[in-house]
Order: sequence, then C-alpha cells, then structure tokens
Amino acid sequence: MKRDLMRPVPIEEFISGELAALRGKKRYRTLPAVGTRTGRHITVNGRALLNLSSNDYLGIGEDRGLLSEYLLRFGAENADGRYTLTASSSRLLTGNHPLYGELEETIADLYGAESSLVFNSGYHANIGILPAVSTRHDLILCDRLNHASIIDGIMLAEADYKRYRHCDYDHLEELLHQFRDRYSQVYIVTESVFSMDGDLADLQRLVELKRKYRAVLVVDEAHGAGVFGKNGLGLCEDAGVVNEVDVLIGTFGKALASTGAYAVMKRLFREYLINTMRPLIFTTALPPIVLGWSLLVIRHQRGMHRQRQHLLMLAAKLRDELRSGGFDVPGESHIVPVVFGENDRTVAMAEALRQEGFLALPVRPPTVPENRSRVRFSLRANLEWEDVERLPKIMKPRVR
Repeated sequence: MKRDLMRPVPIEEFISGELAALRGKKRYRTLPAVGTRTGRHITVNGRALLNLSSNDYLGIGEDRGLLSEYLLRFGAENADGRYTLTASSSRLLTGNHPLYGELEETIADLYGAESSLVFNSGYHANIGILPAVSTRHDLILCDRLNHASIIDGIMLAEADYKRYRHCDYDHLEELLHQFRDRYSQVYIVTESVFSMDGDLADLQRLVELKRKYRAVLVVDEAHGAGVFGKNGLGLCEDAGVVNEVDVLIGTFGKALASTGAYAVMKRLFREYLINTMRPLIFTTALPPIVLGWSLLVIRHQRGMHRQRQHLLMLAAKLRDELRSGGFDVPGESHIVPVVFGENDRTVAMAEALRQEGFLALPVRPPTVPENRSRVRFSLRANLEWEDVERLPKIMKPRVR
C-alpha cells in the first residue's frame, strides 16, 4: 500500500494496509511462543519439536554440564560481589570489565593476530565497522547475498558501494579493474559461510584479488566460527588465510552459544575503531557473566574436533539424500536449505514438517530473493542421522 502524498492517510490505516499486504503475500511473521529446550527438542506453542532452526551448531547451548560448571565457578568467584550482572555503562566509561581484556587477548592469541575487539552483537559489528573506517573517497564491494547487517552497515557508510554477483569473483575483478584507481581505499566484504544458501566463499581467490588490487578484505565468519578449521576459528583458518584478512568478524551468538561478537585485526585498526565506531562508543557494555561464559566457550570449543567432523558429515549425507530426491538444495556446509520458490509452497512445507514433529522454519523475501523461498535446516553436532533421516521421505510426496 503506497501513500498518496496528496491525501494524507492516518498512520494506523497505512500500517494496517501494509500488514494486510504481507499476509496476502505469505510474508506475515509472528513471534512464536517458545518454551523449554530439552536436549535436541524445543517446545513451541506447547508442542515439543526436533529443533532444526537453531544456530547452536556445536550443541554447546545444550551442554547443561558445562553451563552448571560455569555458574558454580562464577558464583564462587563472585562471593565478594566484584562481578555484577550488568555493566551499567559503555566500555569507554565504567563498563570495560577486566574480563573484556582477558577475552580479547585470548581471541587474538587463538588467531595469531595483533589484537581483537569484542562487540555486543554481530549486527553491531557489521553496522559499525565499515562506517567507521570508510570515507566518501572510498568504495565498498559487497557480495550480493551478504547478510542484512552488512548491507545496513554499507548504507550507513559515506563510501560508494557496488554489489558483485554472488561468489562471482570474475565479476568482482571486473569491478576492481574498472574502479580501483578512482578511490582512495577499496573494501571487499563477504561472508565466509553464507547463511541462506549454506555455500562457501572462495577465500583464497579473495585474498589474491585483495593483494592484486591493494584492497582491504573484511570477512564475516558468523556461520563459520566454531564449525570450520582445526581450532574452530572458521573457514579462514580452514583455507589458511587468517593472516591475510584485514578484519575477521566472528560471533558468539551461534556455534559459540553465547552473546556478542568479535573482530580480529591489527592493533592500529582496533585503536581507530575504539575512537570512531558509534555502536561501540554509545552502547552499554556486556555483563561480566556473559564475558566469562564467552571466554570459557571459545577455549572449550578448540577441542571439539569430533563434533565438527560429525556435523559436516551429517549435513553432507542429508544434502545428498535430498538432492537424490529431486530437491533444489544449494550449499556445502552445515546449513542445508531446500528451495521451493513460491511462498505458499514453502510455508505449507514448513507446516507439514511441524505436524511430523520437526521445527524447520520457512525463509521468505526480503530475507532471500524473490521466488527463492526455502525451508532451511540448521544442523547441530548433537543430532544423529536417525533424527533427520525421515525428512526426504516426508517432503517428497508433498513437493509434486
């Protein structure tokens, strides 16, 4: 429903019309009544369902033993009240708890980097970093399927931007060749594991282009950290390019089962962001209890080699079975999307799976392109093949 500027419309009428349009397009969303989580299951609207929509990829969020150990230790260490449950101010005021320093030093050591910086969320990192470091004399080159938070960060930046075709590095090089000499700095921005298609960036090719065209490479490892690499540091570690990435962003809110995010970078970058990044400067710091949990988890996950291997093998088997059944299944990671195209079919499939005891939510525009709606399975290391083997059989009769 478009506003007629010649005839003012009451705001309530405008909003009601917009919501009606969303319902008509099968894009209307509601907040689910999520209840308890018990092992691999989650209660939604009073019913226990196998949870295939969680980003807890390593299953750490369901590790009650680890959580209990941490809470007991934290309680003992906090007997004198040193660690409050709130920071109550930004890091530049009184919120920079000593655990921030310990966590950031640990992250930098793990990545073999000069420094790191912790943020309140991956969204905060992505809407803050690019606007802070870029100017109107710069150009940002962005993969077309990058996450909304990256796009929002680009919109806030003063720099020009162009979007290259998804994982089309020949197209990216065409843009670099055409525009590099017109700008002071050129930033190449990509996810490592793309959250909607589950496919992987060619990080070695991106590093080659970065070197050739004197660009700054920014990689968002939100869905790669914890899952890929010998030490769970992400796809950059797996590809052997950690030290070639100028700003490597990871999140605690997915495989690391906590809250917040981090970026690994040179010390000079860190100093500059502390002085210029608005979401860092003007945000209340994370509570110490969260920082301590993140510190425990990022150390703990280093040894989860078996879980990483199991997760990727499980995803590969499910993807192969679905493809053998004639489904459109892009990607090559632990994220397994099944594309149905139309919103109606996608919503109906998600509801059919719910009736069979599976929580696998529909993903529709604008999160994905038009006519590319899909049901997305987010797999976890604490699932077994027996948990998901029925999915292709359940879905096949309904797709015809």
